[in-house]
Amino acid sequence: MAIIPTLRCRSMRKALEFYTGVLDFERVDGADSLDDPTFSVVSREGDQLFLSSHRGDGVFGAVVAVMTDNVDALFREYRGRGLQTPGDPESPQEVHEGPIDQSWGTREFYVDDPDGNTLRFVQA
Repeated sequence: MAIIPTLRCRSMRKALEFYTGVLDFERVDGADSLDDPTFSVVSREGDQLFLSSHRGDGVFGAVVAVMTDNVDALFREYRGRGLQTPGDPESPQEVHEGPIDQSWGTREFYVDDPDGNTLRFVQA
């Protein structure tokens, strides 16, 4: 069984630019056209996310936890790809926090996509 979250997006082209260009996901399936409304499947290290600009497919502002072995290295990689940190008003994506050690024993950072969905990168 696989559980795959669906994240709602306003513009598939903009969402794919972020997920593939900054977060290093790969588009592995989806509609032939990227004209909205449409649907795409992105993958990273074998795990998938569904992106949808169809009305009724999820809500803006969802949160997805992404488990990883090295939060700090991933954060540096994403910063090198253009991920913006707080204080840049021109950035559609923003790091909320991170990487930080949480009191519950994980190390994490949080990233907003262009549609306000949050990806929470977690290292146990």
